Amino acid sequence: MNDLPTLPDPAVSTAKAAETPPPAPPSAQPEPSLLDTLQQPQMLLVGIVVLTILLAGQTWSSHARVNKLREEMALRLQKGDASNADTGNLVRNVQESTKELQGKVALLESKQLEAQSQQLALEQLYQDLSKNRDEWALTEIEQVLSTASQQLQLAGNVPGALIALQNADRSLSRSDKPQFITIRRAIARDTDKLKALPSVDSVGVALRLDNAIAQIDTLPMLSDEKPTLPAPPEKKLKTKIVHGKDGKPVKVEETTSPWLQALQDGWNGWSSEMWTDVRQLIRVRNVETPDALMLSPTQAYFLRENLKLRLLNARMALLSRNEGAFRADLIAAQEALTKYFDTRARSTQTVQGLLRQVQSSNLAIEMPTLSDSLNAVRNYKAKP
Repeated sequence: MNDLPTLPDPAVSTAKAAETPPPAPPSAQPEPSLLDTLQQPQMLLVGIVVLTILLAGQTWSSHARVNKLREEMALRLQKGDASNADTGNLVRNVQESTKELQGKVALLESKQLEAQSQQLALEQLYQDLSKNRDEWALTEIEQVLSTASQQLQLAGNVPGALIALQNADRSLSRSDKPQFITIRRAIARDTDKLKALPSVDSVGVALRLDNAIAQIDTLPMLSDEKPTLPAPPEKKLKTKIVHGKDGKPVKVEETTSPWLQALQDGWNGWSSEMWTDVRQLIRVRNVETPDALMLSPTQAYFLRENLKLRLLNARMALLSRNEGAFRADLIAAQEALTKYFDTRARSTQTVQGLLRQVQSSNLAIEMPTLSDSLNAVRNYKAKP
């Protein structure tokens, strides 16, 4: 606010007047009053000047304060304008962000609706599949068990049947349904029956037969037997015994003439060759079947091939658990070896030993059926 002009204090003026020694009044004149003093022209002019100065100072001070206030207001207005501009930018950014978020929210809502529709479709599909899953699993198990039962009866494939039962039990265990306990118990009973069967080393027997078949071409036959030629006699030197200087007998080689020695060596070689040829022309052997000696090379070839076929048939009968055909083929093979092959040869004796080991195998095993498991599955499927 503007300061009011200050008037001179009467008390101060009175004090100043008291400090100034007044002139000695004339004894006859009276003391002038304050009003008279103020009404004097000089004092009035001084008061007006003082008042004017005070008013001018007050006016200048007020004008300076007003200018300062204007500058402050201008600065504040500038700051306010800058703040308003920043606020406007922020508002625009917020509006743009809001629009972008609204677009994203709308997109997410559409995707959520799409996901919900897909989830509903999947739930419906899962419900449809869950209704038929058990039926499909039981149908597959029934087919596997039926095939394993046929293989068990026709070929005696015990390992294959055990694998089929284990796979069926594993499939039922994934469902964790109490309704499948009856089926799993039946499968466990059939599994115990198969495990209780005596083991037959079909693979080992088949390998022995394969080994025997591989040696058929190298077996010596009676028709191609050749006698063993004796070794040529060693040439002996003629010696004579003479007494030495010490009286002990000593052997000394007799010397003969060269032409006589050559004649003697020639005669010995010729006679030895003649005797060897005679021994090859005339052979005396004890053979139970003389026909085995009269086989031609072609007949010998077909005899070997026939023996191989016999052993191959025995191998097939082994895999199919046909014990009658298995025994018959092995007996025929043994008879052919004894009749047409040289049983004194080590290779023939080895093949005969292999066939005897194969013949000692027991194939007469009654195979059980998988009827318990199959009936349990079919009874469960027949339930409404």
